[in-house]
Amino acid sequence: MATMISKKRTGSSDDHRDPPFSAAKKHQPLSKPPPSHAGDPAEALANARHEFGEHGGVNMSIEASATFTVMEPETMRRMFTGELGPDRDFFIYSRHFNPTVLNLGRLMAALEGTEAAYCTASGMSAVSSVLLQLCSAGGHVVASRTLYGGTHTLLAHFLPRTCNITTSFVDIRDHEAVRRSMIQGKTNVLYFETMSNPTLNVANVPELCRMAHDKGITVVVDNTFAPMVVSPARLGADVVLHSMSKFISGGADLIAGAVCGPASLVNSMMDTHQGSLMLLGPTMNPKVAFELAGRLPHLGLRMKEHCNRALVYATRMKKLGLKVIYPGLEDHPDHATLKSMAIEEYGYGGLLCVDMETEERANRLMNLLQNCSQFGLMAVSLGYYETLMSCSGSSTSSELSEEEKELAGISPGLVRMSIGFSGTLEQKWSHFNKALSRMQDPTLFNTTI
Repeated sequence: MATMISKKRTGSSDDHRDPPFSAAKKHQPLSKPPPSHAGDPAEALANARHEFGEHGGVNMSIEASATFTVMEPETMRRMFTGELGPDRDFFIYSRHFNPTVLNLGRLMAALEGTEAAYCTASGMSAVSSVLLQLCSAGGHVVASRTLYGGTHTLLAHFLPRTCNITTSFVDIRDHEAVRRSMIQGKTNVLYFETMSNPTLNVANVPELCRMAHDKGITVVVDNTFAPMVVSPARLGADVVLHSMSKFISGGADLIAGAVCGPASLVNSMMDTHQGSLMLLGPTMNPKVAFELAGRLPHLGLRMKEHCNRALVYATRMKKLGLKVIYPGLEDHPDHATLKSMAIEEYGYGGLLCVDMETEERANRLMNLLQNCSQFGLMAVSLGYYETLMSCSGSSTSSELSEEEKELAGISPGLVRMSIGFSGTLEQKWSHFNKALSRMQDPTLFNTTI
């Protein structure tokens, strides 16, 4: 009869190898990156532990198992009580911690400078799971009134209806309004985006964190628009969220999210009795985790090119007389704020907006840019190697009412562009000029190109 051979340690193991995770708390995913590497996300990623494959491969292995065996019956009981966990290489079930997803979480924690991180099936599952973990029924959130449409709808409609969690929406740049809206003892979360979607307003992360912490309120920041560019946790934020489907993926082929924050939060979200990630189950596929782990090492290089081209194009578009919104331009109202927070070598972000004033003119411009000159593609999302364009008011912010759009500064003709890096910079700029010259020909107004 074959003997079962396993590398898994038993619950009584006295193996004192350096554990992959700190054992200071139950199921703690990892230790915080050394402070000396906290400044530059690329350095922090390079200093994170490299996970080799099972047989010595240079890439980590994919742990595709849904469930995990134990060597002793007593071990399973100790795992469910929390006595044994992934910090000692004990896994229960992949809706709980999965080794491959956990390794990706370690990299995300290094990227954002947080104590821990875990990854989810989508960006919205990361947002909703964090809010449900931090707020109980009757809870209160103060949030920027300019947010991704799905997040705005979650806060404005879904959570009040299902959980009686209410939100006060404010201009996140009006610090006095933010301060008045946060009620000590009642408000649970201050929520905002580093760069607002789609208007590219920039939040003053350090000041907002100071204001919230003075009242004992947790700060949650969506950093999807600015990975590498800004590190909110290093500026004081408690929790940093990502839709990894965007810049981190870079290929517009995966849906994923991430929660980066204190180990205590990540552990609580995975608690078998009270954890939002464990009980709601927005589980990342370990094959997706493997893919994303392989893309993080070159995220910095990609972001530099996204940001460089965005700045060059925004500068040139402005000289042509277009109404351009880009925080890298010195006349942007938040330029100084972003400059004070950004890591200089990565630039000012890979998105810009062109306000064409009406949806009709916005659609005409996008039609020409895609179908006449091949400058970019009409599509939602961002962070792709091709430029992606959408009219925000009628697409990713369409969940907002007309009044909400007006308050958020989203005009009917606002075209959001996620600037790609395919082709050469000058080649793509010539494509833009070609489309713009045809835009000015009135005979082409109703022409299908």
